[in-house]
Amino acid sequence: MIRMPRAWFRCRKLSLRMGILFAAFLVSAAFCAPAFPEKKTEETLKAVVKVRAVIPGDARTARVLGTDREGNGVVIDSSGLILTIGYLILEAETIEVVGPEGKPVSADFVGYDHDTGFGLVRSSEPLGVMPMELGRSSEL
Repeated sequence: MIRMPRAWFRCRKLSLRMGILFAAFLVSAAFCAPAFPEKKTEETLKAVVKVRAVIPGDARTARVLGTDREGNGVVIDSSGLILTIGYLILEAETIEVVGPEGKPVSADFVGYDHDTGFGLVRSSEPLGVMPMELGRSSEL
């Protein structure tokens, strides 16, 4: 029987929790759309971008989480600030984001919140998307 380190299970649980939170965020944004729901939903989904990060092989998290990480993020302001799951960018050497046009753009690490597990990056160039409107879960 193969025994996995405890850290692996904690990371998988955290990944699942962050995925659920991320999905809830997208659903709440889509349901809070006012008029023209089809157009609003289409614009909202364009704010979801791909996030790729390369981690040095000697990084503390490399053995458990890998050195090539890929996931998603959401553009949350007009300056290119992107909310993502923090483990994607933790200890990253290079970060890039890919918007709806498919063009990779470099990004800079902004921060990581240990309590929520979310991370922030900022794209070095405009991605040409409208930021996702933040909704209020109390209005659902």
